[in-house]
Amino acid sequence: MKTEIFAITPPFTQLNTPYPATAYIKGFLNTKNISSTQADLGIEVILELFSKKGLQDLFSLSIDDQNPKSDNAKRIFALQDEYLKTIDAVIAFLQGKNPTLALQICSDDFLPQASRFSQLEELDWAFGAMGTQDKAKHLATLYLEDISDYIVACVDENFGFSRYAERLGRSANSFDELYDALHKKPTYIDQILISVLKEKIETVQPKLFLISVPFPGNLYSAFRCAQWIKANHPEIKISMGGGFPNTELRSLSDTRVFEFFDYITLDDGELPIELLYHNITHPIPTEAHFYKRTFLFENGKVVYRNDAFRNDYKQADVGTPDYTGLLLDKYISVIEIVNPMHRMWSDGRWNKLTMAHGCYWGKCTFCDISLDYIKVYEPVAAKLIVDRIEDLYAKTGQNGFHFVDEAAPPALMREVALEIIRRKLAVTWWTNIRFEKSFTQDLCLLLKASGCIAVSGGLEVASDRLLKLIDKGVTVEQVAKVTRNFTEAGIMVHAYLMYGYPTQTVQETVDSLEMVRQLFEVGVLQSGFWHQFAMTAHSPVGMYPEKFGVIKDTEVIGTFANNDINYTDKTGIDHNKFSYGLKKSLFNFMHGICFDYELQDWFDFKIPRTKIPADFIEKALNNTDHFNTKPTAKVVWIGGKPSTDYFTKSKKGITWEMASLTFHDKKETVTVQMNKKEGEWLTAILNKISISNEKVYTFQEIKSDFETELENFELFWYSKPINTLRAYGLLVL
Repeated sequence: MKTEIFAITPPFTQLNTPYPATAYIKGFLNTKNISSTQADLGIEVILELFSKKGLQDLFSLSIDDQNPKSDNAKRIFALQDEYLKTIDAVIAFLQGKNPTLALQICSDDFLPQASRFSQLEELDWAFGAMGTQDKAKHLATLYLEDISDYIVACVDENFGFSRYAERLGRSANSFDELYDALHKKPTYIDQILISVLKEKIETVQPKLFLISVPFPGNLYSAFRCAQWIKANHPEIKISMGGGFPNTELRSLSDTRVFEFFDYITLDDGELPIELLYHNITHPIPTEAHFYKRTFLFENGKVVYRNDAFRNDYKQADVGTPDYTGLLLDKYISVIEIVNPMHRMWSDGRWNKLTMAHGCYWGKCTFCDISLDYIKVYEPVAAKLIVDRIEDLYAKTGQNGFHFVDEAAPPALMREVALEIIRRKLAVTWWTNIRFEKSFTQDLCLLLKASGCIAVSGGLEVASDRLLKLIDKGVTVEQVAKVTRNFTEAGIMVHAYLMYGYPTQTVQETVDSLEMVRQLFEVGVLQSGFWHQFAMTAHSPVGMYPEKFGVIKDTEVIGTFANNDINYTDKTGIDHNKFSYGLKKSLFNFMHGICFDYELQDWFDFKIPRTKIPADFIEKALNNTDHFNTKPTAKVVWIGGKPSTDYFTKSKKGITWEMASLTFHDKKETVTVQMNKKEGEWLTAILNKISISNEKVYTFQEIKSDFETELENFELFWYSKPINTLRAYGLLVL
């Protein structure tokens, strides 16, 4: 099966779904009729390792007596027969092929248990209402993590399900440590990786080998793969691309990297890869070769070539991601922790798509807004996005979609939702957003109707001063209203939270925690995660630190990776000490408990009292204006056709004709009454503004239509019958 291009994701990224980079590239190569195949070596290595044979080999490895195993590792080794007996059945269960095993797993005497099961006392609240399957997934995940702990203790200290040897890749300004590790004897995990890779290469026999490195945890394995190819198949050209080189290797100068790789490409990969393929397959003089954003080794030094005159491909022309070749039925769904949004990342198979390249906001000062993947904003047409949804649904059999946008644009989300509903598609999707005021109550209802189940967004520091400094473009009050709109529509909301931003005071950290406490207490946030601010080289804070009150510890640029920057905050505050208290309090708030605790109770050092009023969020949510509809707003009816009855009403000798309109939605039946003329008009206009029609009417057009026959539109529009229909699918967007 000779193929021109072979693209891989090295271990390890996710267990439940393939990282989409190679599928994106394969989809593009299809449009150029360039034969390609792909593999996720992460899941393939995991399946080799976590099998009966894999564990037999693991337990039979000789362990150095000078490094005695921990008590936990000794326990696992002693129970090896139990692990060998259960491993294949557990993996099949996590692949969705053996659902009845859940009853056995939950019986408490099927799985061998080591230290990870000490968390079990926390399961009651999490799984009491969630069912046997979810509880079994979590228990099976703990079981796999116990085996992982054994591997770390006895075989490979760098092992991790999604962060393999991440320490070697994270902020590696020098290549020395990684280079030394690559010249040591391959680890047990390396041996499995190479055996899988060897079989693939001998079958595929590519001319160009692409390695996508999205995260630091993929870097070590990427070099191991390249190292083996160089040693055994020097005729194959090797290129690295992906999120890690895009952010970390932009100032690369260490020549030793090119002992492993021929090329490293930056940013969008379509055109750089097409040019590499052309250069490799066309025997023309080297000086006639052109490159796009590509590092290579020429005349004894690292050279960056960007001399091709061609523009990058538009998003409409890059094709639909193609998952052919990936083992879609072999991925395993795990529930590592009970945070509801983190669960979505690790449980279930999601087709990855993008609504827009880059970020439509592109101003946040902590973000890499100087790089193309953020800076170059280009939305995809809604109809093309839904075409891709249908295409992927048909090819993969999966109707779950994760839009991996930096921040999905609200107007485009609206058009995509309308198109999904118009085509009568049953899909499930979620994405990342900004908590901006465009997410009205009605837009959230529309998104829910189209299949949106969750959104994640950056609240960052819940302080209006710092949100302004971050240039987030939102206020805490606005975030509260938007999260309320999503929550009331039945869409789960996850907030990214930040502490330790430059110039952030202790008081602001405490006040930010109080804001978060109130957001959870009133029920408008369901999930969150605190992370400490990190300064990166390509963000405004990293490029202009003096504007933000911080000082770089060094101006030296590394010869290898260069992204995370060590710095000193002029405030002198040790933000690390807040980490435990912030995360512990959030853990409890997500459980719906401990809202009455004093904030001081979460910390073992003195903190000031919060200056935020206890009812700040509640007041913000009560401050609404329902009577301010823009004339250009779109009006859409997503409900069904009503059945209409007419009757006569009498009072004090006066009679008039009335209309009774009955609507059926999925859950209930509702009837509204009004005078006959208004009823006839409403029936006609609902037909015009039905979601099934291509033409979309504005609020002004609706008003004008009403006023050709009737009077007092505002009185009618804000009346009880219309307000009732607003909850059943009469949306103003």
